[in-house]
Amino acid sequence: MSNDDDFAAAYREHYWAVSRYVARRLDGRTSDVEEVVAEVFTVAWRRRTDLPDSPLPWLYGVARNCLANAVRGQGRRRRLVDRLGNDDTAHGRHIEAGPDAETPGAWVHDALARLSPSDQEVLRLTAWEELDTDEVAVALGCGRRAASMRLHRARRRLRAEIDRMAPTTAAALKENGHG
Repeated sequence: MSNDDDFAAAYREHYWAVSRYVARRLDGRTSDVEEVVAEVFTVAWRRRTDLPDSPLPWLYGVARNCLANAVRGQGRRRRLVDRLGNDDTAHGRHIEAGPDAETPGAWVHDALARLSPSDQEVLRLTAWEELDTDEVAVALGCGRRAASMRLHRARRRLRAEIDRMAPTTAAALKENGHG
């Protein structure tokens, strides 16, 4: 098979997985998701000679870099809008969530959000993308042992955050064999 055929097969097979990966990290902002996914596959096309036999973890690594670029761009745009004074809060349109707006399991997301971006990413790669340690290593661009250690440490820090946020809930989970 040619490099073009390899790329076409990778695109067909992994487009939706990459889209879900990006959407979960951008909270589903559709136009941003489409833009980042397009960039991922543009990079993959340019580097189609580098596509590994199992391209999904490699594509996730490319997506991480594209997401970082998109987030930096959003930050620059936000700072510009703040300087211009055209944001919604400047015009009194700040909306507060209602008291029952919390979604089930939101405390887990709160605990995850308190971790460093690198801890969040290694946990998401294993939980959301269901990658094994070897695939996580490819996505993160590190060795298997380093990926395994990062995952172990991230899990330990997540557990500590959960314990810190709700000591009684964490104790109850442990008593019921979930901790």
